[in-house]
Amino acid sequence: MALGYKARKRLALLVLVVGLPLYIVAAVFVVSLFNRPPIWLEFIIYAALGFLWMVPLKQVFLGVGKADPDEDEANYPHDPAGKYALKDKDDNA
Repeated sequence: MALGYKARKRLALLVLVVGLPLYIVAAVFVVSLFNRPPIWLEFIIYAALGFLWMVPLKQVFLGVGKADPDEDEANYPHDPAGKYALKDKDDNA
């Protein structure tokens, strides 16, 4: 089941605001259960964990920063006056 643009955007925000801090706390807790490794190894562990959370969520974040593909281009970026609306290359106004 493919998520719509708005659902994907909301899910990405939820993941960043709630999920990522919980993941950080869990990662620190799990690493603290073991004897403290050398600082270089600890850095590598945290760097790997920092990238690991993105792998399963890649599809959620793809295209979220771009314009809504279902949105009418004349209204983009939600400008009621039309000041920033996309214009043709031939239009000099």
